[in-house]
This record gives sequence, structure tokens and C-alpha cells, in this order.
Amino acid sequence: MKCVYMKYVYILAFCIAVIVNATGDVSAAEDLPGATLQMGAGGSDITTLDPHRATTSTDKPLIGLIFNGLVRFKPGSADPKDLEPDLAERWETSPDGRIWTFFIRKGVKFHGDWGSLTADDVVYSLTRAADPSRSSFAADFSAVESIAKVDESTVRMTLKYPDPNFLGRLSNYHGGNIVCKRAVEELGDKFGSNPVGTGPFAFSEHETQRYVKLVANERYFRGRPQISNIMYRTIPSDSARELAFSSGELDVIQGRREQRWVDTTRQRSNMVVDVFRPGEFRTLHINSSIPPLDNLKVRQAIAAAVNLDDLVQFVGKTVSLKGCSVVPPGYIGEDCSSGAYAYDPVQAKTLLAEAGYPNGLTLKVVVSNISAILPTMEIIQRQLAKAGIKLDMSVVDHATYQSQIRGNASALVFYGAARFPVADTYLTEFYHSSSSIGKPTAVANFSHCEVADADIQAARVEGSVERQQELWKEAQRKIHDAVCSVPLFELQQVWGHSKRVNYGYELKGAMNLAPPITEATTLMPR
Repeated sequence: MKCVYMKYVYILAFCIAVIVNATGDVSAAEDLPGATLQMGAGGSDITTLDPHRATTSTDKPLIGLIFNGLVRFKPGSADPKDLEPDLAERWETSPDGRIWTFFIRKGVKFHGDWGSLTADDVVYSLTRAADPSRSSFAADFSAVESIAKVDESTVRMTLKYPDPNFLGRLSNYHGGNIVCKRAVEELGDKFGSNPVGTGPFAFSEHETQRYVKLVANERYFRGRPQISNIMYRTIPSDSARELAFSSGELDVIQGRREQRWVDTTRQRSNMVVDVFRPGEFRTLHINSSIPPLDNLKVRQAIAAAVNLDDLVQFVGKTVSLKGCSVVPPGYIGEDCSSGAYAYDPVQAKTLLAEAGYPNGLTLKVVVSNISAILPTMEIIQRQLAKAGIKLDMSVVDHATYQSQIRGNASALVFYGAARFPVADTYLTEFYHSSSSIGKPTAVANFSHCEVADADIQAARVEGSVERQQELWKEAQRKIHDAVCSVPLFELQQVWGHSKRVNYGYELKGAMNLAPPITEATTLMPR
């Protein structure tokens, strides 16, 4: 019986295991000789492999394998201090910090028959990344005045004002990824399903809701990867991934981001569990475009009804870090002076009554069924119920959830994200009005917050570090007072791998939310 006819998760999990066990590789493409690494990721499917559009935690690990930036985070690190040359061999900066000149590696080949990397590709890629009609990360490049080719291997960028975080914006992450100009222009809308990069692995094929296959880039400028093929399987069921790992059909899996799972699994002799940053900062966004959430007192009531300490205790100290601001813990510019919202269900009821809802209210909410979201939202549902706020939750698969929250269909949006660790990035994408859902420039402002636009913009162009910090602090205060959202906790990344896998580096962090597979990664035979 074929998997496509199965309706229930446990049957699907069994079917996946049987098929993989029987065939080893379900890909129709011919494998390269050498080791095949089997990875099991959560999520039901990828959304896009266009690096300037990919924002989901299922897409981003693949983007990191296919593409490079001018600079990169050292493998195993998410610390901006560890940025190092990637497609650029070196760079120079003018004394005033406004002119950046990058010297491109020569002889770097794009995947397939798309030719060699030149300055034209770099200029095209970064111009595209800065264009809101073609990129979800255009706001990261608002400081850019011009991008120009000096010669075939040199690019010069001029900024409107010094940006101390500019080098990080050019890293192998989000808008910093370099694409093949000719491939994008010739493939058009099909580029997202046929990506062409310069990374250690090249796209081979995608079978909907089953897998993406990558093959080693034999001409990779750092040397041919020792892993020849990667089967990146999308398996939304935690139990199905664990079953496949236990039976030896998966080498690397996305684990459950739960303390109990980490503690129990670490006792197993056949799995190494890695917990690493950056975590996805969990936030309860309050959609002020939907009545009665346009009423400040109602938003205040929601904030007062959430018991953050209970949530953090449920998730666990190893995998979570309590937040104190709308900017995630540890980000440059994070300010906690406004303090967390006090848990007070009695006050929440009083606020509802003052807002005209003495008997409480009901909110329609869309929730993903994945383990990193649903259990926490069920706890929040019970907490809010104590204050008279009933959540009518529609539980859907993760892809549908992503679509519906971007269609403004949910009164509350429980969302987790990791961004380049500076306040500007997070404030711009989640709290600037230009990023509001429904606008052509939408990114992830699910709350339709607009109270701090002036401060966010002023901080972006501020030359004084001290003054920039003050502006970010003021923006966070205004967002806090308006109760655009309820900051919760940073949920760390949790992945497990077989002892047969050697990543080739020490894993402390990964901006693309999964262990990078590099040219140095090896897989020992069974």
C-alpha cells in the first residue's frame, strides 16, 4: 500500500520506515559514489529554496548548504565575532565606514553548467536582496546607497551612513547569500524550486512532502565534500523521525525541543544530542488589526494572563532561555529596563471588564501541530482561560499555519524566529509598520505594531553607538507599553546525530538552525 494513500501519522511513519529500509534511497537520480547522509527534519515540506525569500526553519538549513555569502559564520558558530572570508577573499573599509570594497575569489564555479562567479553576480545578488519586491530581507540593506562593479573580481559598496553591523548582513545568511544572475534571470519564478549556488552541495531533486536530495559539489572551492549525497527528509512527526533513527535509516534528526526528551535521549548510547544557539525567540504576537485586540486594555489583559515562569519550567532550563524584552536575549541592543509583564490573572479580569468584556471573550487562533508550538499554545490556552479569555484554536499542519498567519487569519500568533543578533534586525522585521502582514513589504509584523517606527529608523542611521542604544531602548519601551506582543522565551535548537557522523567542527551555534554539513563532514561505514 502506498504512503500517498495513508491518512494517519502513525501509518505514515511506519510507511516511511519501510520504504527507506527497502530501497535505501528513494531518489530517482543516480547517486554519486560515496556516503549518503540521511537527515530527518521537522515540517511537512519546504516552501522555497530562493535564499532571498526563504524564512522558514525547514528551508533555511538547505539554503545554508547550497549558497555562500561574501563572508560566513565559522562552521559551528553563530557569533558575529567569528565572521570570516567566504566568497570574498578580503575586504577594505574607508576610515568613515561608508565605503566597503570586496575582492572576490577567482575560479569559483556555480553548480551545474552555470559558469563562474563574477562581480556581476555579486552586484546582482545584493541589489536583488535590497529590493523589497524580490526579497524578504530588503530592510537589512536600507543603509546601502550603491553597489558597483569595479572589475570582474571587485565590488564596491557605498553606504548612506556607517552601519556597524554591515559585514554580518553580507554573511551566508538570509539576504547575504549570492545567487547566479544568469540562472535567476533565465529560470524566473522557477528559481526557488531549482536553486543554483556555489555551496558544498547542489540541488538535485525535490519530492513534495517527502524529501530534497542534494549532491556534492565536486568543484567546491574549499574541496569536494566527503559526503556525496544528502537526503533531507521532511518528517513532521517526532515519533516517525525517532523511529527512523532507531532503525538506522536516519543519521541526523531534528529533536524535540523539550527538556525531558533531551535528558532521556542523552542516555541512549547511539545518539549524540546537540543543543545550540541561536534559539528561536518565542513570542505571542497580538494582532491589533482584529477587534477587540485594537483595545489596549484587552492586550494588557492578555499579557497579565500569561504565566511566563510556568512556560519556561515546562520547556526546561537546557532548551529555553527566558526573555525580558521584545528583542531576543543576547542580541546587541537588547534592553530589559521595561521589565517583563507581571502575571496577574485577577488584574487581567479587571482589565477585560474595563474594556467592556466582564464575561470574558473568545479569540480565534491558528496553531501549528508541530511539537515546538502546539504543547506550549495549549498551556497558554489554559492560562488565558483562567482570566476569561477563551482561545478557539484551529490546529493545522505547519505549512498551512505559515500560510494562514501571513493571511492575517489569527488573533494571536505564537511565532519563533532567529535573526542576525542585533536589535535593528528584529525590531525592523517584527515591529516596524512596513513589515506588517498584508503590505507589499510584509515580513513578520503579525501584531501590526507601528508605535516605534521613528526610533527604529533613527537608530539605523545613527553614527553614535551610545545614541543608537538609546533609540533601541526607546523603541522597546514603546512596543512594551503598547503591548504589541508578549515576549516569552528563546527555544534552543535541538538536533541528534549518530556517532558515525563527524561534523568536522565543534557545534556551538548555527545561524541556519541546523548543523551545517561541510566539506569536512564524514560518515563512518556501519
